[in-house]
Amino acid sequence: MADSIEIVHAGAEHLQEIVPLFDAYRCWYGERSDADGAHRFLAQRLAAAESEIFFVRMKSQPVAFIQLYPLFSSLAMDHIWLLNDLFVADFARGRGIGTLLLETAAEFARSLGAVRMELATALDNKTVQSVYEAHGWVRDTEFVHYSLSTNN
Repeated sequence: MADSIEIVHAGAEHLQEIVPLFDAYRCWYGERSDADGAHRFLAQRLAAAESEIFFVRMKSQPVAFIQLYPLFSSLAMDHIWLLNDLFVADFARGRGIGTLLLETAAEFARSLGAVRMELATALDNKTVQSVYEAHGWVRDTEFVHYSLSTNN
């Protein structure tokens, strides 16, 4: 990988760099663009230490990010991390940047003693599923996951 790639552990001082990536990620999943809302949401997560964000600069330009949320496992009685968001800008794909972020996130979780990481992705997102599986992630065949909307 070129020397012009830098991984940054994001803090509040990096919001201007990561908000456009986060907004593009949401749009990719069909949400409408909302840069102000994205800024508020990320600022709140970082200020409350409710998430960890790593992003990649390529030639000083932010091109990708990954966001992790801390969780706990009752059965393991230990920490786990939810890989909730991973996004690489279209023009930066195919350069190993997603892999770099996956490795960074796994090392971060290991360094904090987490017992595992978890993620969910769209059923039709076959490309990223193959990337996850190539890096040791195992598809869950034991549990079915459900969601309940609490919006009225």
